[in-house]
Amino acid sequence: MNKELTRKRHWEEVYRQKAACETSWYQEVPQPSLSMIENADTDLDTPVIDIGGGASLLVDKLLEMGFIDLTILDVSASALAQAKQRLAMKAERVSWLEADVTTFRPARRYGLWHDRAAFHFLTEPEDRQHYLNTLEQALQPGGQAVIAVFSPQGPKKCSGLDIVQYDADGMVEALGPTFQLLEEREALHVTPMGNEQWFNYFRLVKVTRQHKL
Repeated sequence: MNKELTRKRHWEEVYRQKAACETSWYQEVPQPSLSMIENADTDLDTPVIDIGGGASLLVDKLLEMGFIDLTILDVSASALAQAKQRLAMKAERVSWLEADVTTFRPARRYGLWHDRAAFHFLTEPEDRQHYLNTLEQALQPGGQAVIAVFSPQGPKKCSGLDIVQYDADGMVEALGPTFQLLEEREALHVTPMGNEQWFNYFRLVKVTRQHKL
């Protein structure tokens, strides 16, 4: 079985068994992400894509903030269905893509890329390179990426899967010279079960070597 199909089956099963609010990564208010997106100072008509956004409430908050060009990508159709049901008529204002980020081929470019769900699950260098290829294709020059991952103080597994922990040096090395770090912060996430998980959030800009900030 290929890795993409394995990932899809895993997350479909998770979201068939659980409502979003029952998952360990659930956030009623995704404040660290919202703060970094606000700091990115992007226009409300900036094309935004949320990777692994599935049933996350980030899309609800971005709609409330006035963003008008939102895309949610997730490998799980069940996760996307939960979000669409929750948003009801508002779901028509969002583009929904069922895809694995490592094989996704964007048909357009975005000014803001958000990911709190996918990158730290990519434990093999080949998959991380595929992710980076997608990111570079999808993000406009000068566009910003907000990526959240488990910190070295965080768990080593999530949803029964191995993950990769990152500090700032590790993230910069993983993404390479096309991306320059603008902001970093550590955030404590308390799961619905009361467990504490430490995340690192990074905000980066896509630059060329000739135009480093």
